[in-house]
This record gives sequence, C-alpha cells and structure tokens, in this order.
Amino acid sequence: MTCPDLRSFLDHLRHRGELVEITAPVDADQEIAEIHRRVISARGPALLFTNVKGARFPVVTNLFGSTERTFAAFGERPGNFVRDAADFAVHSMPPTPGKLWDARDLIRQGLSIGMRRMAEAPIADVMEEPRLNNVPMLKLWPEDGGHFMTLPLVLTESPEDGRPNLGMYRIQRYDNRRTGIHWQIHKGGGYHYSEAEARNEPLPVTILAGGPPALMLGAIAPLPEGVPELLLSSLLLGKRLPVLRRKSWPHPIPADCEFAFLGHVPPHKRRDEGPFGDHYGYYSLKHPYPVFHCRRVMRRRDAIWPATVVGKPRQEDFFIGDYLQDLLSPLFPLVMPSVRALWSYGETGFHSLAAAVVHDRYPREAMASAFRILGEGQLSLTKFLLVLDKPLNLQDFPGVLQHVLERVNWETDLFIFSNIAMDTLDYAGPEVNKGSKGVILALGESVRELSGEFRGSAPSGVENVRVFCPGCLVVDGPSYEVDAEFPKKLAQSGSLKNWPLIVLCDRPSQAAASTINFLWTTFTRFNPATDLYGSEERIVQGHIAYSGPVVLDARVKPWYPKEVFAAPDVANLVSRRWNEYFPGGNVEMGSSDLGDLTPDS
Repeated sequence: MTCPDLRSFLDHLRHRGELVEITAPVDADQEIAEIHRRVISARGPALLFTNVKGARFPVVTNLFGSTERTFAAFGERPGNFVRDAADFAVHSMPPTPGKLWDARDLIRQGLSIGMRRMAEAPIADVMEEPRLNNVPMLKLWPEDGGHFMTLPLVLTESPEDGRPNLGMYRIQRYDNRRTGIHWQIHKGGGYHYSEAEARNEPLPVTILAGGPPALMLGAIAPLPEGVPELLLSSLLLGKRLPVLRRKSWPHPIPADCEFAFLGHVPPHKRRDEGPFGDHYGYYSLKHPYPVFHCRRVMRRRDAIWPATVVGKPRQEDFFIGDYLQDLLSPLFPLVMPSVRALWSYGETGFHSLAAAVVHDRYPREAMASAFRILGEGQLSLTKFLLVLDKPLNLQDFPGVLQHVLERVNWETDLFIFSNIAMDTLDYAGPEVNKGSKGVILALGESVRELSGEFRGSAPSGVENVRVFCPGCLVVDGPSYEVDAEFPKKLAQSGSLKNWPLIVLCDRPSQAAASTINFLWTTFTRFNPATDLYGSEERIVQGHIAYSGPVVLDARVKPWYPKEVFAAPDVANLVSRRWNEYFPGGNVEMGSSDLGDLTPDS
C-alpha cells in the first residue's frame, strides 16, 4: 500500500502492532529524544506521545525506524515504477507503436503524476497567528542550541524562473514567530535565497510538517537540480498530489499536511543557529544563518507533530536513506551510463564514503566514472570514493574493503584532491565547508593475498591491535595532542608492512567491533589530504605516489566538535520511568549510547 497521509500511515502501523501510544507526561527537552533512542536501538515501534508537557499537540517519532516500516509507508509500487521506467528508457528507443502499447501501464501511471487543486482540505481547518512556543519541537541533545523542527518540509520557488524546491533543512525555534533556517551551500532552497538576496527581496517560504510519507521522502531525495520534488512525491503517492491554492500566497500547500507555517526570509539578515547534534554523531557548531519570520499558521484541527531524532548511526535517516538508494538505483546507469552500481554508506552520514562498480573498458576509464559521480548533485559532497570494476555486493562493506586491498597499488591508484568544498556538517577539514576528497581505484585481478590474523609484536607506541577484515588493522597510539606525527612513524616502522591499510584511532576495540562502528569511527574523523600517510610519499608527474602500508589517522583532533551523548540525568530519568511509558512491558529498553559497540544486523 501507499499511505496518502500521516493518519493513514499511523493506522497502518497500529494495525500491524508497530505503533505504541505513550500517555505518561513527557518533556520535549531531551526526554522524548532519549526514549526514542532507546527504542530504535532495540528495533522497537513507532511512538505516539499524547501528553507532552506545555504543548497543545501530540508528537509521533520513529515512523521510519526500520526497513520494514519504511517499506510499509510506500509499498511495492514506487520501486516497480522506477524499474519499469528505467527499462523503458533503455529499450524503447526508437519508440514504436508496439513498444508504447507494451508500456501502456507505465505511461498511464506517468500521466497521473502532478498536482490536483482542492477547494477545501484538512490543512485549512485552523488559520491562526503564530505561537511557535506551543508547538512541541524537540531538543535532542544537552548542548543543542534550542528546540528544532527535525522533519520540516521547506517549500520555496526561484525568484528568477519560479522553479520550486522542497527540501528538509533543520529549523531552530527562536521565539513565537522566528526561527533559524539551516540552508547549506549545496541546497536548492539556499540557491533560491541567494537569488532573492541578489534582488534585495524577501523570499516567501512555506514550512510544512506531516502529510503523506511520500512528501517527506521527496524532500530528501537527491534529485538533479531543477527536478521538482513535488513530482517525485506524487509518483511515490501513486496519484496527483492534492494541494490548496490561495490568492494571497504564492505556493501550493499540500492538502493533507498537519501544519503549514507561512512566512518569509528577509535578505541580508543572519542570526546564530546551533549547536545541533546531527546525523554524523557530533555537534555541528554555531554559525550565522538566515531567519524565517512566520506570518500565519495553517493546521489540522487535531494536528499531530511529526519528529525524528538524529545522532550516531543507526537512526531513522539511515533507513530512509537506504530506501531511497534502493529506489533510485535503477536510474544511476541512465544518468551516469558508465556506472553499474553505486552505494553510499549511511553509517558515515552518507556523504563521507561511497563505493561504485563501473565499466573499465579501456585503461583507467574508471577514473572518468569517478569524476562523473563526484560531479552529480548531492553525490558531489562525497568525501571518499571506492571504485571497482567487478560486480560485488556494495552493501557488504568488509567484502568491498577486502576486494579493494587485494588490488590497490597505492602509488598509482590513490588520488587526493585538496582545497575543495565539503559538506557543511563535516568538520574534519580545515574550516567549515572546506576540505578534500579521495578516490581509490581497485581494478582488475587480485595482486596480493591478505592476512586475516595479526601475529607478532605491536609497533612501539601501539598497545591494542585489532583486525577489521583481511588486510586492514585497527590500532591505537598516542593522542593527536601528544604526537600529531605518530601515523607517519607508524607507516615507516616496517613492522606492519604486510598490512595494506592501518586505521589509527583512539578506541580500536570499539572501532573494530562491528562494521557500523568501523565506518563511523574511520570516515567521519579524517580529512583525506591531511590524514593519510604512506611509508614514503613522492611527487611523480604531479601525482602524490604513496608507498604502503597506508595509515589512516582517525584520531579525534583538537578542533573537532564534541561527540553527542545523552545527559546522564536524562538517561537516568528515562531508565527509572520506562515502565511508566510502557506499562505493558511490551517495549524493550535499548542502549542509551548508540556509539558504543553497536552490533551489526
């Protein structure tokens, strides 16, 4: 099934036994977030909080906190449509009457995509002055700068050509009428705002909450610039998206949303936004961002506030991201013909690491595919890319890494690109929005046998050695503050020369305990240009040629933001009250800290 709105999705989850109602009083300041984290770590149900202190509305979280629930929101139809559309694009050229007839069901579905204007709709039940302090926005972590909308759907239109953008950008509440709006450098809404600023005009903004799950998914999909997210939402919904049009407002307002906040963002005005514990598992720091001024609120009469919680993997964004990758994967070869398969790893925040299987029909063609990937939409934010030319299950990361280490020639197959733009939330670089990228080509047949067992003595300065996969060791050493040059010494020590890759980190037993921990620890904590070391590094025809082994320095650096942890008093409160939240004892209490020894599953 495809759920037409939030209410029908909740009914569906309730029928499946995957929605639990919590009637005990709870606080939007960290308590709800900690309950959510405990439940999702135990792979528990969606949560409906009906008694939120100081709020007029209930809160629902963990809607997409499992593969099964995410799939349940959309059913099989969207995936079947994308696969059929990709197949049609490949095999229908040139079109013939017979081919068009065979694709008649697909064409019929395509013709149903779009918007349908409504005269009346639930979103218009109530029209009122803004009272944002009555909305149960969540504070997730103790050092967050305030309360945030964590599932906002932000609708804007280009002042230049009217093209719409629907994006999900975190919104920090300042007071009853104003919020921050976290438009990053690569986001469509940010482009629209820069156009408005160039004209010295305020930008009209509609912030939506709730509505069809398809609307939420459309807002975060990595679509090419200029492709309307509302069309993808309609496709996922399986029908034209019902909207309201108002003469006094420039945007279509999806009819089945729970809330719509109407307002504008004035030009050339900034205010500090943050800190915020984000999906990398660290606090993104305080920075100046534009300010949204709310003029009017539309909502359902019995509105429900949807929210999510972000932090160390795996949270809801992991399952949504993986669903989107599966959904859109048939389109990758159409957009990038030399790319056969592509996967970004949610355990790293998605942008920190990706792997691709590409064609390599002539020497080093694979590098052209790497450049193509790094130039495509949100994929351009990828920090590190592994490129293979043989079919492999890219979701099996230990298998992928072993495949790479069996083939890589460090002198010719590792490429580093410095002084480029990076994801705003990645603080491993020298300053915000700046950093570097890396590409490894792992082509052809295996050139070495890898050891899967460490024998012998650890090098000087190393106390703990763990094997993550054949060919890769995880070790500790002095902290960065004590010895910033230790990775270079480690690479040159000679005692680990039979191990192609050595990851230096602060807690190797934790990092090597699971694939989740390895990916998160390694790839969120390094900048390719400054944190990769070979036993020797030479410049050969303008290329940095590394000699193995290569050491990746994933130690925490002094300028990194703090790792997110629950406040001890909040964690203790939730532990004490667990049976109040779930008096039937039917919901398991999971771990408070998802960063410690997270199991694979």
